[in-house]
Order: sequence, then structure tokens, then C-alpha cells
Amino acid sequence: MRPLAVIGNVNVDLIVGPVAPWPKAGTETVVDHDDLRVGGQAGNTALAWQALGIDFEIAANIGDDQFGRWLSEAFGARAQKWPVHREGTTLSVGMTHPDGERTFFTTRGHLPRFGLSDVLSVLDGQRLAGGYALLCGSFLTDDLTRDYNAFFDWAETHEISVALDTGWPIEGWTEANCAAARGWLSRCELALFNEVETTTLAALANPAEAARKIRDGMKGGAMVAVKRGPDGALAIGADGELIEMQAPRVPVVDTIGAGDVFNAAFLASLAYERELESCLSAAIQVASRAISTLPRNYGEPIAFEEAVNERA
Repeated sequence: MRPLAVIGNVNVDLIVGPVAPWPKAGTETVVDHDDLRVGGQAGNTALAWQALGIDFEIAANIGDDQFGRWLSEAFGARAQKWPVHREGTTLSVGMTHPDGERTFFTTRGHLPRFGLSDVLSVLDGQRLAGGYALLCGSFLTDDLTRDYNAFFDWAETHEISVALDTGWPIEGWTEANCAAARGWLSRCELALFNEVETTTLAALANPAEAARKIRDGMKGGAMVAVKRGPDGALAIGADGELIEMQAPRVPVVDTIGAGDVFNAAFLASLAYERELESCLSAAIQVASRAISTLPRNYGEPIAFEEAVNERA
């Protein structure tokens, strides 16, 4: 198995709901469900890897408060070197709605102070050589984002393939944000975006055409995977082949972090050197299971172990 790492945002998520209609000011609304859990793109990815029994490393930072300590405890030894910043831990409150939509309120907290020195204090380039590193939460980690070029230089030095999932910009996909993302993608081997992000970034309505346009601006031999929710996903491989796959119909319980779970399973499959079609299938299956179970279930580690045994 090739080494795996995730770099980016780990924060606290408080999920409540369902809420409908939007509450009036000055009122109190009783909801049926609440869940306080580890969140953020990097946090969600790492939780999925943990549950699937995948070996990985994670570079993140935490705030100097009880929530920061709680986040660190969730990842045990993997979080021992996480830098602690004086800011309070970033908290995201998500309200779910009966139609499946979500509304989030997020504090800035500790995430903007996550920098390149924090990453390099946690990750060992030689140990990750030849592996994959998922870079995520780009529009929240201000200090690191400013040093992305230096991070890409470090990854190239150690022959680490970088996968990018920026997340949705706070200001939306402005021209400046699109230009920044295209610049980052030009130094990446893998793009992992959802359908709306892909078509918006490429300014094309067709997701497959948009994926090809994004791939054209990436490194030679790059791959692009597009997450399409209930419509499954598509991917364009290093050879330019397009693969499309439907998602199974499942009862949807909680879609928060579904794209991050997809990323985790896709990259785990790549690390086990599966074919692209198998990577796409595993990602869809694991994400579908996650969004349809409460408490969340990712399936059994055995699925990835069998892939290794089949090749042996």
C-alpha cells in the first residue's frame, strides 16, 4: 500500500435538525436530532480512514481550548504533533432541513492560522514518498494557502502525488477564487470536486466536459473525479478514459461530509493500486453507506484487505 496523508481543516461540527421553515427571530425551535462530532474536510476524511482500518497520517492544527483537546483525543497518537494556536477552536453549526439541504454557521477560529510550518512539523516527506496527500479546506486555512507553492515544491521533492479538494469558497466562486484554484490544480495529480464546483470552475454545463477542461490544466497524466450525489460519480483517468458510475438508491439520513468520505475511499483504493473503475466503485459504495446510516457506518476494513490479497 502506498502512504496516505490528509492536510487541512479539522474542526468541531454541531449538527441539529431538521428545521423547517426557517425560525422567526426571537423564537425557540425544538428539533429531533443533534450530533456533536469531529468535522471539517480533513477531519471527515480521516475518520473514514480510521473506520476502514487504513493507515494514514494527518496534518492539522487545533485551538487552545477544550474543543481543541477533544479533537486531538479523537485521533490519538496521530494528533500528538498537532500545533496548538491561541485562537479558539473553529466551530461549525449545521442545521439540516427536511428537503436534504443544510445551513451552516461557522466561526473563523483556529483554522486560518494553520500554516506550512505546522504541516512540516507533523509530516515526514521521506515516509510519505511515493504516496498520496489530500490537500483540502483551501479557503479556510489562510496561512497555509498563501504558501501552497512551497507545499507543492515539498511534495514534488518527495514524489508525493497531491489530490486537491478545495471546498466551497466563503465568497463563492469569484473570478479570483477560480484563478487561484486553477493555479493550484496545475501542480496537482488528482482533482476531487463535486459536480457544481466542477462545472462552475470550468464554466461548462456538462460535468464530463468540465472535468476534461480541468484536467487539461493539470499535470500530465492527472486524474479528475467528479462527485454527483445521487447520480453517482464520474472520473477521467491518467489515460484520458471517461468512466461513469451510478450510485445505489439508499435512504438518506445525513449527507454532511459525504464528499469527504468519497475522497477517503477513492484515495484508499488508489493507495492499494486498484484500477480507476474499482476506485470509483469503492468510493460510491462507502459514501452511500455513510449517508444512509445513523450512527454513521463506513463498512468493514476487510474490503480493502481483500484487494491486497487478490494481488498477492
